[in-house]
Amino acid sequence: MNKAILYLEDGTHFYGQSLSVKGETSGEVVFNTSMTGYQEILTDLSYAGQIVVMTYPLIGNYGVNDEDIESLKVSVKGFVVKEFCRTHSNYRATKSLIEYLNENGILAVEGVDTRALTRHIRQKGAMRCLISTEDFDLKSLGQKMQAVPRMEGSDWVKEVTTKEKYIWTGGVDKWSPIMDGAQLPEKKFTVAAIDCGIKFNILRILRGLGCEVHVFPSQASVEEIQAIDPDGIFVSNGPGDPAAVRTVPETIKAFFGKIPVFGICLGHQIIGLALGGKTYKLKFGHHGANHPVKDMIDQSIGITSQNHGFCVDMSSLESGDIEIMDINLNDQTLEGFQHTRMPILSFQHHPEAAPGPHDVQCFFKRFITMMEKQAKERTIPER
Repeated sequence: MNKAILYLEDGTHFYGQSLSVKGETSGEVVFNTSMTGYQEILTDLSYAGQIVVMTYPLIGNYGVNDEDIESLKVSVKGFVVKEFCRTHSNYRATKSLIEYLNENGILAVEGVDTRALTRHIRQKGAMRCLISTEDFDLKSLGQKMQAVPRMEGSDWVKEVTTKEKYIWTGGVDKWSPIMDGAQLPEKKFTVAAIDCGIKFNILRILRGLGCEVHVFPSQASVEEIQAIDPDGIFVSNGPGDPAAVRTVPETIKAFFGKIPVFGICLGHQIIGLALGGKTYKLKFGHHGANHPVKDMIDQSIGITSQNHGFCVDMSSLESGDIEIMDINLNDQTLEGFQHTRMPILSFQHHPEAAPGPHDVQCFFKRFITMMEKQAKERTIPER
């Protein structure tokens, strides 16, 4: 066990112990309020460039397994908890969380007063952080902090997007309530997914709903996407500042009004930008699996999984063609909209959960409905 220090950019610091690798790491520090789902959080590429603090005090009690991953690598820059569970128990577990963090070279710290740290972030906002097991000199750490990049203006999508196009063959989400079973359905639609840091469960659910999903790098051209003759475009979640992602908004504009376009999280923000809207940085972001969202169409309330630090400015979408669909009940921020003339659908929250509740997973079917409608219109002969 090694002594560790968490040094925040405002000079506030906390001490703890590292049970994983030694060294130093840095990034924006955020807190996640989920009680479970730490493996999905660790492998969610939307956390690239960030140090995650878990607010639930005991983490690791069910170990890790080979199924509950959302990408092929652990993306967080650091992991902070009050206490790691030394004994895990779950029939699916293959190793402990501590072993998993060590294997992936993640600097993880326990013994930190995570309640005090979370309160500090809530009051002061998300900020840059440096974790070290080697340097405890506050002046030295303050100097090193100056070199840590801010999240604003940072394009992390280029760091996590796939290098090559591929077709998803990883199966379906057998736990999903909108699935009829774990069997692969027949192909109904071809979907082009623009990978900004895509989660596997999104791909699993789309495949389970009859979509053959072609995953493209974020830099893919309009011509490359058109070559597969897609029935719909999906714009994925991802890390960093949406305004710093230059290529994707222009790419998806080419498909507006022609085929359905669906976005989640960063994809939602990128669609907002492509429609002429603006985004802004939230004070401490939304990271957790218990955020209430109101559906403005049917007035229902869903508990959602969320992971974002930026938001679409609702007032910037002043076009009469934009219909607000979902509102966050905690802070009244925009959670979903649709275009009234073109088949465009967009959600800030994560209907695929992983981790989180399944309250709004049915929203994927709205994308399917749009593609079904488009297919019918294509088959109607012109008069």
